Amino acid sequence: ATFPIRGILPNQNRSTLTPMQEITPIIGILNGTLRPPGSKSITNRALLMAALAHGQTELTGLLNSDDTRVMIEGLRILGVSIEINLPQQSATIEGCGGQFPQPQAEIDVENSGTTIRFLTAALAMAGGHYRLDGIPRMRQRPIGPLVDALQMLGADVKTESPDQCPPVIIDSPRVIGGVTRVRGDLSSQYLSGLLMAAPLAQSEVCLSVEGALVSRPYIEMTLKMQHDFGVQPVVSSTADQFIFDPQSAYRSTHYTIEPDASAASYFFAAAAICGGRATVLGLDRSSIQGDIRFVECLAKMGCTVEYADGSTTVIGPAKKGIDVDMSEISDTVQTLTAVALFVDGPTRVRNVAHNRIKETDRIGNLAIELRKFGATVTEFDDGLAIQPVPTMSGATIETYNDHRMAMSLALVGLKVPGVKILNPACVAKTYPQFFADLKRFCR
Repeated sequence: ATFPIRGILPNQNRSTLTPMQEITPIIGILNGTLRPPGSKSITNRALLMAALAHGQTELTGLLNSDDTRVMIEGLRILGVSIEINLPQQSATIEGCGGQFPQPQAEIDVENSGTTIRFLTAALAMAGGHYRLDGIPRMRQRPIGPLVDALQMLGADVKTESPDQCPPVIIDSPRVIGGVTRVRGDLSSQYLSGLLMAAPLAQSEVCLSVEGALVSRPYIEMTLKMQHDFGVQPVVSSTADQFIFDPQSAYRSTHYTIEPDASAASYFFAAAAICGGRATVLGLDRSSIQGDIRFVECLAKMGCTVEYADGSTTVIGPAKKGIDVDMSEISDTVQTLTAVALFVDGPTRVRNVAHNRIKETDRIGNLAIELRKFGATVTEFDDGLAIQPVPTMSGATIETYNDHRMAMSLALVGLKVPGVKILNPACVAKTYPQFFADLKRFCR
């Protein structure tokens, strides 16, 4: 199902994209400058915190995409007033003060992992009667660790699909508080959801993380944004325990959303693959997004990285393969593997086993598609190794309805003729204008 949203077009840009997008190789020297759209991760966090706050919040730099559309419609179904100004990329949200006006609802999250995980935690903590479901792939994406953690706090939450996957059923009173724990090795979104929901409890909440935490920068992002919205938990020295005072409450604010650092990775990688310069505006060393550190991987591969106040530039090409732990920047794994096809020597990506439960299996299915170019790819439980070949051939790439598969492997076509991307419309999940922006960037 799709939801008509005032100010945001449902299924945007899908009618203008063909079933297959052929990529045109770059002619000449790349010298591109671009400001990517707003961060999906920040936008969906900001929307939820604003909805839970007391008072009116103004958001600027808002991302207009399928994932943010789904979050906005979910909050509207729950009774939150959200007005969108598309030309200004802004939103005005009337906060509900921690209690959603609609105590019962059914919400279609489509394939938005942030929406189902963040709303599940918030709705279970606030109390009410809700059912959250999505597309068939969503029913294969585990949410059990989050459900278990909420149950420890006394929430009545359960899943309907095998292996603790959605749909999620919530039939719960408001959570009083207490102590709970969550696994950190599967998805940082479980912990982020709990952190954002904890202030809704009636008494103190103590959250502990079990095991190594993947994608740690996303937790740091969540905590920084909570501080900006007036909530500041006590964090242990090892950052594995978080305590929320019962007086914690979100307050309204004016919040500016950064450009998306994951989206920026595609343009940085274009310079690494083709040579030349790629400048991204709106992102520098001060970014709260961990994925800006993708450029550090490119630097290790032989690129030059230049930081300025309000921009970052990568000068390519990349020259050599690397062995890298990408557990903290796992959304850029596919982008790095595209670069790895054009360097001397193998590249090994480690500690991203959690990528198998994303929009698709971003290890196994990624290996299948990389081999189509002629590369030798070895798959491991937690990553993969890529051995490039001197001469690559074009290929028709299956995207598995994964926006990052489409955007990352399209980059290969900037240098190799004959690269075709199936189902290019899947990029609307986070970056509807990607192919148009890539074309302008590479002129």
